[in-house]
Amino acid sequence: MNAKHTVLVTRRLPQAVEERLQRDYDARLNTRDELYSSAQILQLAAGADAIIPCHTEHLSAEIIASLPDSVRAICSFSVGYDHIDLAAARSRGIIVTNTPDVLSSATAEIAMLLMLGAARRAHEGARMLRTNTWADWSAIGQLGIEVTGKRLGIIGMGRVGQVMARRARGFDMQIHYYNRHRLSPEIEQGASYHADLNDLLPHCQFLSIHCPATPETHHLLNAERIARLPDDAVVVNTARGAVVDDDALIAALQSGKLFAAGLDVFNGEPDIDPRYRDLDNTFLLPHIGSATRETRDAMGFRALDNLDAIVAGQEPRDRLV
Repeated sequence: MNAKHTVLVTRRLPQAVEERLQRDYDARLNTRDELYSSAQILQLAAGADAIIPCHTEHLSAEIIASLPDSVRAICSFSVGYDHIDLAAARSRGIIVTNTPDVLSSATAEIAMLLMLGAARRAHEGARMLRTNTWADWSAIGQLGIEVTGKRLGIIGMGRVGQVMARRARGFDMQIHYYNRHRLSPEIEQGASYHADLNDLLPHCQFLSIHCPATPETHHLLNAERIARLPDDAVVVNTARGAVVDDDALIAALQSGKLFAAGLDVFNGEPDIDPRYRDLDNTFLLPHIGSATRETRDAMGFRALDNLDAIVAGQEPRDRLV
């Protein structure tokens, strides 16, 4: 009987995923769900055939260059891959995969929650009830912005962006989008395409960001682009924190240029810019876009499907390099 391939798993994964790992592999599990240092990753990877990291592990060029020769694959438990140096992996001949598709609906749900929560000042209302400071009903109190029938701009009309557009149509929103390529009419479904991001922004009473974090999208939403948005616009980000310039967004929220922001991702998370916490017009969540039981199981199974293909000498479904 052939020996099982050894897999380093850097974080605690859902029970069903870990059970499959232990059944099919010699799995080195992180039972305490601690954040491994770079030194720990290199130590624990000794003799491993593959690594299953999450977005919390930053596999830099230096770390990948130092991985043992036994490592053939990095099958990330994430759709984003900005935490992995793909060029370094390619130079080592290490296959890298991610887990697209399976978290699109869950992430779009959180984007809708953020949009509604920010527009309707849900954070302030919840705080009144929890601190027993709700004095009385008021005809002019707690006034938010209605979502129904408004214009929604989407940056990045990939899997999540397309689901977000479908959900928003349930609120009779008019969809505008910026994408690297125009979608086909059957996918576009009447949405207005803008080949230039700067042309999109003036139309966006609401703006939802769904593009990946890359060197090209770093601080994509900066002061100049925020200035192009209509006054009282609402910004939603479920992509990556690096896409937003914190100084510019916070300044626009403080000045009243923007009505509110709904954020699930941040620069430097979990050590977010503390100024966000001091703003009443922010609706903040701790990176839970994919945090449903169904989605996290599906992400783990997708990562394992990719790993199964690699060890069998087949092409994995979600190969990045």
